[in-house]
Amino acid sequence: MTWRLPPRWVRRVVLAPAIVALAVLLVPTSLMLILLVLGAVTWALPGRLRVSRALWMASFYILWDAACLVALLGLWIGSGFGWAIHRPAFERAHYRLARRMMQVLFWQVRWTLRLRIDIVDADLGTVLTGQPVVVASRHAGPGDSFILVHALLNWFDREPRIVLKDTLQWDPAIDVLLNRLPTQFITPRKARRDGAPGLAAAVGDLAEGLGPRGALLIFPEGGNFTPRRRRARIDALRREGRDELAVQAEQMTNVMAPHAGGVLSALDEAPDAGVVFVGHTGLDRLVTVHDIWRELPMDKRIVMKGWSVAPADVPRDRDAAEEWLFASWLRIDAWIEENEPPADEAEPTDRPVSGQTASST
Repeated sequence: MTWRLPPRWVRRVVLAPAIVALAVLLVPTSLMLILLVLGAVTWALPGRLRVSRALWMASFYILWDAACLVALLGLWIGSGFGWAIHRPAFERAHYRLARRMMQVLFWQVRWTLRLRIDIVDADLGTVLTGQPVVVASRHAGPGDSFILVHALLNWFDREPRIVLKDTLQWDPAIDVLLNRLPTQFITPRKARRDGAPGLAAAVGDLAEGLGPRGALLIFPEGGNFTPRRRRARIDALRREGRDELAVQAEQMTNVMAPHAGGVLSALDEAPDAGVVFVGHTGLDRLVTVHDIWRELPMDKRIVMKGWSVAPADVPRDRDAAEEWLFASWLRIDAWIEENEPPADEAEPTDRPVSGQTASST
């Protein structure tokens, strides 16, 4: 069941102040002191300590959200109480804030969840330097969108434009920050109002005017991978009479067949953009809340790989571009099959990765 997103004024007047008030109450309480002690013990001693880790991360996230909201309020006041909030200077200021907040969040994730992120053979920083880029990534596991945004902001010095589900606006900091930056929140088709733009139209609008440091991030699968969704996508292709694509989709066992509409709309509106396809492993088995709880502390090594395509090599014919997209997704699927860690993988070591170009949290 998905709760209906409240109107913007409710989110601004009720949810955002409530988060700040909760953070203020957390700081002086004995609970916070206990959590600090438990957090220190968690980092120092081996073992799972699931409850202390979960309480610590929940409390930290509330404080993180509140700090972001206070900074956003300062930017709003500094812009003339919102008068100049969408001007280039304030857009850059919001991106700087996003960079810093993601650095702080992933610093904490590293210590509390023992999460390591490695990027191998990534040429995003070289091949496509100074050019706009469309980043098309697989979608699997909790937080992969956060990880990709963190990578684009802090490792590749990009200004991401993001396509996200509208339910993420339940988070006040995400709601306020991303509604001030180029972002499209997509409502699921069943809940979409008449006349509301679909995914392809929304992505096309977002790609328009993509600058040399811009990176449009999209997840063509449309949601996190699950076996049920994978099967439903294959069945949908067959109902549409697209048997050749359905056969290719059946060959993909680790990803779902991509929806081409959003990617093709982005390329239509940004013809000078290159493309980066992203695959990753390490979060695949974290599908349900029970899965996440079972894995705490995650002790995960997430490996990401990018394949860059220069603008001149991107197919412009729609049929050819769709075939190219499916072929690229088959390549991601094969890479995942070769690199997916075994279920009983031990805690990751600090050994370097062959061809590694970036490693951070």
